[in-house]
Amino acid sequence: MNDVEKAYQECLDYLYSFVDYSLTRNLRYAEEKFDLGRMRTFMGRLGNPQEAYPVIHVAGTKGKGSTAAMVASALQAAGYRVGFYTSPHLEEFCERIQINRQLISHADLVRIVDQVKPVVAEIEQLTTFELTTAAAFLYFAEQKVDVAVIEVGLGGRLDATNVVKPVVSVITSLSLDHTKVLGDTLAKIAFEKAGIIKPGRPVVMAPQREEARLVVERVAFERETKLVQVGRDILFTPHQHSLDGQSLLLWRKEEQERMDRYIETGSASGWAPAHLFIPLLGHHQLENAATAYATLQVLREEGFPITEEQIAAGFREVVWPGRFEILRRSPLVIVDSAHNRDSALKLRLALDDYLSGRPVVLVFGASEDKDIYGMFSELLPRVKQVIATESTHPRALNANDLVALAHQFGCLARAVVPIERALVTAMELASEECAVVVTGSLFVAAAARQIMHSQAGAPHPG
Repeated sequence: MNDVEKAYQECLDYLYSFVDYSLTRNLRYAEEKFDLGRMRTFMGRLGNPQEAYPVIHVAGTKGKGSTAAMVASALQAAGYRVGFYTSPHLEEFCERIQINRQLISHADLVRIVDQVKPVVAEIEQLTTFELTTAAAFLYFAEQKVDVAVIEVGLGGRLDATNVVKPVVSVITSLSLDHTKVLGDTLAKIAFEKAGIIKPGRPVVMAPQREEARLVVERVAFERETKLVQVGRDILFTPHQHSLDGQSLLLWRKEEQERMDRYIETGSASGWAPAHLFIPLLGHHQLENAATAYATLQVLREEGFPITEEQIAAGFREVVWPGRFEILRRSPLVIVDSAHNRDSALKLRLALDDYLSGRPVVLVFGASEDKDIYGMFSELLPRVKQVIATESTHPRALNANDLVALAHQFGCLARAVVPIERALVTAMELASEECAVVVTGSLFVAAAARQIMHSQAGAPHPG
């Protein structure tokens, strides 16, 4: 191990020596733990680097990473130098901090963290996520990005990223997840996510269930901000799809009559809806694409020059691994990071859409705090057999417990650990007519990607 890699490992050890709530079993989302006052003090002593560039702030239960990636890709295609902050990572910690798709180098991460250490020593009870967020903000300022796309870590209202003053806030699809932390109703979760809305700053919202939509609408009204809703103000419809990608048509509410004529006749006096292609699969990604498109329209209104052609180019080039991602074609191996009931439903719908009845061997591992019953309710009717496995994460549920639950659904299942053996077993069971689907946890998805790419001897895409 050379000096840079040794310093990098020491840097990660330092970051993880602080409280890491992603590893905490019984966490309560409360001010005494998620203290924005503490984060504001921290950033103030660093000179508030997060105010050195415009920010797009993205929250949501599902789709926030995909949406943020599409916004960032389009801005990059338009010639902007784009900072991108996301979490958690799939395989490499530095994935969390990127500029124009280039991960922060190990050496730069060490250097930036070294810069914040003297300030860290002055502030008590900082967390791993707060330190990482501060490092990202500082790095983007140092590198003079033109704009930064910042993904919320957990919730929104009390999240460390919520010290930013965004040009636009974005709320993607909301569903029940982290219920012990954020609340056990959709309304409570929506309230936490809507906490990123700032007075007078526009907000874009993906299509929502009424319970969540009403909360976001109320918060936007109270804070006197413009609310752009996908499905109301920006509309979309699927166009074509295959395992290589999919396309959609988009138009504004005020263009509906033109769209009606376009559908009827194939033309509307020279007008046509926006037509975008994305390499990401699943109908839910069309919703994310529409939300990203609406965000870019708002940015244009806020003074960001960006053309429809640049948006289209950025969407074509977007990379967001671990989301209905094809790792192998024969047998077909798909990995997806679905980890709640809603995302499991979206995965099942995608399987129905793209595989049209093709049998599935499911490699499944999940954290113990997730709604496994709900995920199995959505997935198992579509599955031939379950290979239950588990990641090395401290919150991973025992594979034998997964098998017992699968049997309650009347599904054939067996426990195979570690994940590498589970993948081998699943591919042996699969035939040309059978697909292998790996899901249940981001940690399982990440491990599967790493194993498959190492076996192929290829570099990791994305």
